[in-house]
Amino acid sequence: MRYPDYRPRRLRQNEGFRRMVRETVLSVDDLVYPLFAAAGKGIKKPVESMPGVYNLSVDLVVEEAQRAREIGIPAVLLFGVPDKKDPEGTGAYAEDGVVQQAVREIKRLVPDLLVITDVCLCEYTDHGHCGIIEDGRVLNDPTLELLAQTAVSHVKSGADMVAPSDMMDGRVAAIRKALDREGCRETPVMAYSVKYASAYYGPFREAAGSAPCFGDRRAYQMDPPNAVEALREAALDIDEGADIIMVKPALAYLDIVKMIKENFDYPLAVYNVSGEYAMVKAAAKMGWVDERRIVTETLTGMKRAGADIIITYHALDVAGWLKEGL
Repeated sequence: MRYPDYRPRRLRQNEGFRRMVRETVLSVDDLVYPLFAAAGKGIKKPVESMPGVYNLSVDLVVEEAQRAREIGIPAVLLFGVPDKKDPEGTGAYAEDGVVQQAVREIKRLVPDLLVITDVCLCEYTDHGHCGIIEDGRVLNDPTLELLAQTAVSHVKSGADMVAPSDMMDGRVAAIRKALDREGCRETPVMAYSVKYASAYYGPFREAAGSAPCFGDRRAYQMDPPNAVEALREAALDIDEGADIIMVKPALAYLDIVKMIKENFDYPLAVYNVSGEYAMVKAAAKMGWVDERRIVTETLTGMKRAGADIIITYHALDVAGWLKEGL
């Protein structure tokens, strides 16, 4: 193919032609909307570093879930913001925990909305780490028992899917075994399989109140320069029973997303994380970027790289834009 016989611009000259030959199409069905459930009632606390994102008490989380369902978003991802914390993160697996309450209310009032719950301890521990601490170290195997207990408590409350984000070795197998033992064999697990120790998480830690009190999470989250390790992590979670695997963050790791998809051809989620969201919001506020165009372009790039599911704080806006025809 060469000019003048081949003229690619012929199929770019108007929206009708571009729609006919578009290779990657973003859909509302691709979206998962993260929500932060807080203790109390009537609470709508802004997350300063994430304009438009709030810590919401259960009653208001339900209202936001209803808005998501009405606009066609198929699923929400719940995080808990408890009013009390302790060294063992007991609020994560308490029957009356804030996530458990939110799940029950959403499934009661918005039953056809899929509810996915984040399974981790960092929001619930007073030290901010994802597991049990002894002599300044996070203990892997004792933490697995608490993660499994947390997952079971979420599913018993009505969660449709659990998503372990802690990066402890063996946690998918531990959760799968516990769910099966409790008669929850049909509940899928979406594993944060490839989760990097990223600078893009800063605003989330404000939202969830989960910044570690000492050290950092590099001892259990992946080192950003590594790629081959991502293949090993994904393979491990698949072998342990994960139904969906995830790459987090998304934007700086699209090469990893593509590599994982090509190597495993497995249901793949990406997380368009808080730092990515905050940068767009800040630039849009200054008038430096067109928010609608840059968000849709970014999410389409994630899908083009291989993502089947996109977890994003932009979900409500994107769903609205899609309804309008972008």
